[in-house]
Amino acid sequence: MRIGELAERFGLAPHVLRHWESMGLLTPAARVNGRRRYTRDHVIRVMTIIRAKAGGLSLEQIRGVLDAAGRAERRALLRRQHEELGRRLEEIAASKRLIEHLMECGADDFTQCPDYRRMVESAAWPRNLQDEACVIDPGHVDVAQGRG
Repeated sequence: MRIGELAERFGLAPHVLRHWESMGLLTPAARVNGRRRYTRDHVIRVMTIIRAKAGGLSLEQIRGVLDAAGRAERRALLRRQHEELGRRLEEIAASKRLIEHLMECGADDFTQCPDYRRMVESAAWPRNLQDEACVIDPGHVDVAQGRG
């Protein structure tokens, strides 16, 4: 396939593929009548680059993984990225819990909600804050649980 066809298949501009070639991420395609011709191996390589980028790897990191001398070197590079993705997933999960709380919180000013404040502060400080409760329903307070 020609460069435009390969680029279009992935929603990329042809210059992106040329850039990846210049960086050594993508092997130059064979030329037929002066035009690049890409094979199925190129398709797999482009898919690999796109997926690695989606996983947070920079083009330099991707080149390192693709050019790794062996399995041990590749695994070491990928292990670092795996740990970073784990950290990012924890941050995303915490953000999701915060948003879920805000969707259910009954406080007029959510920034004054004790549960909201605890969630935000716990992201920056250890959990040594007072055990206060969120006002979910201002008309109903469960005294036993201290929660509304």
